[in-house]
Parts: sequence; C-alpha cells; structure tokens
Amino acid sequence: MRCPTTRACFVSIRSFSSSNLLPALAGHEPNDLLNEVRLLSSRGQLHQALSLFYNSSPQLHSLQTYATLFHECARHGYLQQGLRLHHFMLAHFPSCTSDLFVTNHLINMYSKCGYLQYAHQLFDAMPKRNVVSWTALVSGYAQCGRGVESFRLFSDMLAERDCRPNDFAFTSVLSSCDYLCGKQLHALVLKMGLGASVYVTNSLITMYSKGYKVEEAWTLFKSLSCWSQVSWNSMIAGFQLAKLGMHAIGVFVKMHHEGIGFNRATLLSVFSSLCGSNGIDINLGLKFCFQVYCLSVKTGFISEVEVATAFMKAYSELGGDVSEFYHLFLETSCQDIIFWTSMITALAEPDPAKAFFLYRQLLQEGLTPDLYTFSIVLKACAGFVTEQHALAIHSQVIKAGFEDETVLRNALIHAYARCGSIALSKKVFEEMGCRDLVSWNSMLKAYGLHGKAKEALQLFPQMDLKPDTATFVALLSACSHSGMVEEGLRIFDSMFKDHGIIPQLDHYACMVDILGRAGRIVEAEELIRRMPMEPDSVVWSALLGSCRKHGETQLAKTAVSKLKQMEPENSLGYVQMSNIYSSGGRFNEAGTIRKEMDGSGVRKEPGLSWIEVGNQVHEFASGGRHHRQREAICTKLQGLIGQLKEIGYVPEISLALHDIEEEHKQEQLFHHSEKMALVFAVMNEGKLHGGGNVIRIMKNIRICIDCHNFMKLASGFLQKEIIVRDSNRFHHFKDNICSCNDYW
Repeated sequence: MRCPTTRACFVSIRSFSSSNLLPALAGHEPNDLLNEVRLLSSRGQLHQALSLFYNSSPQLHSLQTYATLFHECARHGYLQQGLRLHHFMLAHFPSCTSDLFVTNHLINMYSKCGYLQYAHQLFDAMPKRNVVSWTALVSGYAQCGRGVESFRLFSDMLAERDCRPNDFAFTSVLSSCDYLCGKQLHALVLKMGLGASVYVTNSLITMYSKGYKVEEAWTLFKSLSCWSQVSWNSMIAGFQLAKLGMHAIGVFVKMHHEGIGFNRATLLSVFSSLCGSNGIDINLGLKFCFQVYCLSVKTGFISEVEVATAFMKAYSELGGDVSEFYHLFLETSCQDIIFWTSMITALAEPDPAKAFFLYRQLLQEGLTPDLYTFSIVLKACAGFVTEQHALAIHSQVIKAGFEDETVLRNALIHAYARCGSIALSKKVFEEMGCRDLVSWNSMLKAYGLHGKAKEALQLFPQMDLKPDTATFVALLSACSHSGMVEEGLRIFDSMFKDHGIIPQLDHYACMVDILGRAGRIVEAEELIRRMPMEPDSVVWSALLGSCRKHGETQLAKTAVSKLKQMEPENSLGYVQMSNIYSSGGRFNEAGTIRKEMDGSGVRKEPGLSWIEVGNQVHEFASGGRHHRQREAICTKLQGLIGQLKEIGYVPEISLALHDIEEEHKQEQLFHHSEKMALVFAVMNEGKLHGGGNVIRIMKNIRICIDCHNFMKLASGFLQKEIIVRDSNRFHHFKDNICSCNDYW
C-alpha cells in the first residue's frame, strides 16, 4: 500500500539536490519519478532530472519517463546527454527498443540534434511506423536544410498505407523545399482538404516568399478567412525577402490597426524591411523606424538583443545621426552588455572606428565583454586597414578564456583575412580543435578573396561536413577571381548532382561573372535566360562588368536598363555605360549618359583610399583633396612617376574617360587616391606597422588598370610588398608581380 507521506516527500525534495532525492523515492511508484522528472524539466533543470533518474532504482523507470527525458534532450539540443541516456536504456531496459512511442522520441531527439544518420537507422529498423515516426524524420531533414531528402522522405510517406500526413508534416517539408516542390505540395494540400489549415497556409506563404513568388504568397494571405499572428509575420517576412519594404510596412500598419499583437519575429522583419535596397524613402523610413522603436520600448521587446540590434542596424542604414543614435542608447533604461553590444553591432560595418571606440568605452565602464561582444568587435576589426586591432582583440579573447570558442575562431579567420593577413587566418583555422561549417566556409572565402583559388579547391575535399549554399558561393567566387572557368562550371554542375543543393541567385551571379570575365559573354547571357528565378541586380551587375571589360555595348545597354529598373539610385549602370562609350572614343554618347545621371539626381560614389600610419588612419580622395600634406605628396608622387617611367611605366590614358588632351589625361591618372596613399606611406615608412616592409592600402572601389600597373612596378622599385584591398578582392604586389596574375 502506498505510503501516505509520499506527496509530502515529493514536495519537500524540491528544495534539495538530486543526491538528496534517493531516500524519498525509495519504495515508491514509477509515476512518482515521472512526475518529479517532469517538474525538474519544466524548470529547465534537465541535468538534475537526469541525475535523479540515473540514481533511482531501475524498477521506477517507465517508458513515459524515458520519453520525457528524450523529449527534453531534443528541446535543449543536448545530444551527448541523449546518447548516454539511450545507451543506458539499451543496457537496463532493452525491451524499450521495440516500443513505437519511445522510438519516435528517439528519432525526434537525434533529428533535432542534427544526428540524422542515426535517426534514419532507427527509423529503418522499426517494425512498425506511424505518422509521428515519418514526421519526426521529415522535420529533422528540413531543419538541417536538407530539403531534397526531406521531400523524398515525405513522398515515401505518402505511399504508406494508413499514414496520412498531418499539418505538422506539411509545415515541416514546406519549410525547406524549393518552389517547384512547393507547388506540388500545395496541390496535395488542396486535394487532401487541408487548405483551411492556418498552419499549412502560413508555411505555404513562407515557401512562396522564399522562392521569390511573393505575389502568390500575397494571394494566399488574402484568401485566409482568419489570420493568426504567424500569418501576418509570414507575409511581412515575405515582402521583406522580396525587398518590398513599403509593402512590408503596409502589412505591419494594417496588423497593428487590426489589434493583432506583434512579437519579436514581427519586429525583426519590420526593421529588416527598412534596410538595404527596399525602395524606402529615407525620411519616411527614419520616421517609421523611430515609431516602431517606440512600440518596441513600450512592449519591452527592445530589451532583446536581436530586436535592439535590428533597430540599430536599420536606423544607421537609414542615415540616422550617430549623436542622436547615441542619445537613444543612453536613454534606454537598461544599459547592460547587451545594449552596448547592440550599439557596437550597428556601427561595426558602417563605421568600424566608432564601433571600436565604443568597445573601449564599454571596458572603461567596467562591463565584461561576452562571447557575442567579442564576435561583433572582431567584425568591426575586419573593416580596418591592418590587422593590429584584430590582434589586440585576439589577445583579449585568450585572456577572457574564450580562445577555444568556435564562433570567435571563425570571426578571427574572417577579420584577419579582411585585414590582408591570409597567413594569420590559416593559422587560426589549422589550430582549431573543432570546426563547424562556418569555419570551413570562412577559410574558403578567405582564400578566394586573396586570389588563392587552388588552395580553396584543395581544401574543399577535406571538409568533414556537408557543404551548404555559402560553401559553393565561396568556391565559385574563388574560381571567378582566378579565371578558373572549367573548374567553376564543374563545381556549379556538382551542386545538385552530388550534393542536392539547388543553385540560388548568388551562385548564378558567380557563374555569370566567371563566364563573362573570360570573354564567354554569350554563354553568360544564355545562363541568365535559363535561370529558374528572376535575375537580381547582382547578376546584371556581373554581366555589365563583363561587357565593360570586353566592349560589348549592345548587351551592356540591356544590363543597364535592368539595373535602372531595380536600383534607380545606383550609379553603377550610368558610370559603366559612360565608361564603355568613352573607351570606344564615343564621348558624345558618354556625355549624354552623364547628363542623364545628373538629371536623375544620381551621384557616383567618389573613389577613396585609406592607409594607417602610426595609430591614425589617413583618407585620400582623388588628387589628395582635403589632406593637409597634399603639396608634399604630389611633389613626391611626380618624382616616383618619373622614376617608374624610366623602368617601363606607361600610363593607360585610354582609361581617362574624357575627351581632353593626353597631358591632362595623364594628370588625372597620376592623382588617383591609391597612388597618393602609397606615396604618403613611403614618406612615413618609419611609422608603418611591421617596419614599413609591407604597405597596406584599402580602397572603396575597384582598382583601375593604370593603378594596377603602377603598383606592380612600384613594388619592385621600392622593394616592398604592397597590399591593396579594393571593393572586390585583395591584390598582393611584390617584385613587379600581382597575386591576381592580372586577372580581376
């Protein structure tokens, strides 16, 4: 007979550790253990629940208790604890292996933790399966981004008798499938009478949005008889993905007027809609951004780091005054490490120097940087000319005990590569004990950025993880930078055939660039025609760049027309078309393009270069305008030009794109910003990092052919390595040779 004090015992154990629970459990029923395990798990105390379980009598272990613990391991992503529990069950309760209920929980746990191979083995060994078994595995593949396998498994499920897929099965497979598979699933949804399911419809809206078919998503949204919060969020996110910021804002405004509550996901999509080329008027965008910020403060969501970060990013991209930005930051009631990190995040890319200044101020305030703070500061370090700041943060990471954190190692690989030190990136990568997919992708991207495509292609087969879409963007970019056309074609073809990955816009843009740069422009144009989705501005920009290189005027006009439609405020189309005309001596047409550009209010981004001397960054515009030592720099530059002419330097005056005298064309070329920066570095070589043997220059646009030739000869004449980071890649000039082999 059950002891009357059992309940009292279970109430009292809540204040004791698991080691104190054993006497209370002695002599009681399995349900008592189950209830206490559930209670501890609900409080987030899974380790205590497992400890209690392992130290209790095996007679108290029930199927429900095992299932509960497997479920919690899945929920928290605790793979190692789940593996240990599974081994324990096999040793002490082997009959569990044939239980459908427990096996479903095991499949779910291994799937959620990304251990799909073992999950599938368990699934294949099951004597009997139900819809939960199938759905758990379908969901696992979908969550790991393996859409092809998820769809194939879902198709096999349909062939099973008495196994009708439910709402969750459809939402799982829809979350990772492409547009064509999604259309088939939509037809099946209607056939099975699930069209009224708000969960399935929400997934369909997301699927169409991800497939850049936002019109179909909008039609579905309007057809709903009842909209949930998820429905509104899905539609807002859909417009945001399609870069239709005003539409996303309109849906949010209507949602708010309807009295539908919003959550973190809503705010993230809304703030993201205000970023990038989303067709938002700047003044209207700033006003709306501030209004949503006020709503975030009122509801308390601004205290979440993702929301605060999204707001900061949107506000800064819209051109919000940094002083006002900082004022908002100071007014926030909770100025903890999260808010400091959010502020640094917003400035990391647009203004690395200010981001780094805030980081130093954070330390002065006595706050302790966490892992996320270090990762964001390293992102800011990637925007500096030299690796000095990244090295300083690296030492602080080691001091703080975060040296082995994979996230920070990945950030270091990226920062060192962007600062021009591929050797330090490689060193960090090779010293990593545990690498994730980001680690491999970062190293591949670093090699590509520095023109080391062969090293990237040699590293790729060594990957012990399944590659993703970013992996192939890195590989194709590397091939593009090095002119490895056949290798690029082979990699592109292998994406789906060997890895089940469907090429996306970025991959097509890389392929257009690879073919176009190599002069195979007809093939590049044909590839654009065959694309299963609408080409974006990056694809057309790649084609336009190839037309500029090879003088393809007619096709360039088509690319420019597309760019004007997509990004009317972008100067690229106007400038490239003007350059094409000027290179061919058609100065009247070039002038017409420039007038059209001025009449449209479009402004070209001025060419700027930066160099770090001592602890100060110096900025140079063409002609050295605004620099206090302009006259001395120009005098020194004239002398260097004369010396280089004696050893073979011939100015590329065809690139001075105006109908003026040859002497004036040369003068234009001589005062390009990177030449000014180089001479200033030579004048101050004693203050350069590393003793002046290496000169590092950063440039915001691509280096021109004349400056490229100039830097090659200067590297040999000055006996220095000159590293130029332009908007596209790194150029390592040494002994009259560039690492790009004159292919860029």
